Amino acid sequence: MNYIVMDLEWNQSSTGREEVSKVLPFEIIEIGAIKLNSERRMIDEFSELIKPNVYHSMHHVTRKLIHLQMNQLEHGRPFPEVMEQFRSWCGDDYIFCTWGPLDLTELQRNIRYYELEPLADGPIRFLDVQKLFSIAYEDRKSRRTLEYAIDFLAIEKDIPFHRAFSDAYYAAKVLACMDESVLANYSFDVFHLPKNKESEIYVTFDTYAKYISRAFPDKADALEDKTVMSTKCYLCDKKLRRKIGWFSPNGKHYYSVSYCDKHGYMKAKIRIRKAEDGAAYIVKTEKFITEEEVDMIREKQEKARRQRKDRRTSKNRNRQNQNDAAPADAASS
Repeated sequence: MNYIVMDLEWNQSSTGREEVSKVLPFEIIEIGAIKLNSERRMIDEFSELIKPNVYHSMHHVTRKLIHLQMNQLEHGRPFPEVMEQFRSWCGDDYIFCTWGPLDLTELQRNIRYYELEPLADGPIRFLDVQKLFSIAYEDRKSRRTLEYAIDFLAIEKDIPFHRAFSDAYYAAKVLACMDESVLANYSFDVFHLPKNKESEIYVTFDTYAKYISRAFPDKADALEDKTVMSTKCYLCDKKLRRKIGWFSPNGKHYYSVSYCDKHGYMKAKIRIRKAEDGAAYIVKTEKFITEEEVDMIREKQEKARRQRKDRRTSKNRNRQNQNDAAPADAASS
């Protein structure tokens, strides 16, 4: 299997008023990629400018970041032609690698706009090199710039940053430095969600488990689904009794804590996401935690309860004030 380390540059509307900006907020103007073999050695490269078809003036942020002029892009080829060449160059047996989670989503959005054959009909497994850098060298949570990673690893800066090819080149250099075990922490791009219950994503990593659901009509339907709300031990598959029931501090994230006799306390977190078509889907993560972390979640639950109570009290007080004021208003009229 080869590694396709890809980077994209894109342009956007300068006014935001065009109707097409809702369908294609970012038009790809450059694709750069490095192909690594199974030993993560560079074996080929890809670099193409794309002639604009949607946005014909350069957004000021894009111009400042990548140092490209519109007249340079006029020498590029249309996106469908470049995409066909890029597919052929990638080959058959590969995994995409990107710095951060956005490139694959925008690539697929451009593919859909031009009504080309999709890269896949469901989620795409890929390597987020930015996330892997944090797992390999830092705290697993921080997200650093590519240039920071290059400096951290003392990699020679032999070409300029902030063009698609150069950023793919440096991301490939970072990927090549990592221990093989880190690469097991792959990610999923969910531009295309699982089509049905049977194709939903269940995966266990070294420190946590992840579930990605199919699409639901709305949030309420998602939160009524038994699979979404279940809490099973992802190590022994035993159904667990919840010690802290599901609660939400903000209406977007939901938490619970269950207990496994064999593996201890397990925290579950549900994040509600919106799909491209407006439907809702769920990303649920589960991991084992300490008793101290259980206490912190319990405190978060109590805080959420107090806030709900305060909101209800405030709402009732406002309603009572409006009722008390109504007769006086009527009398004065």
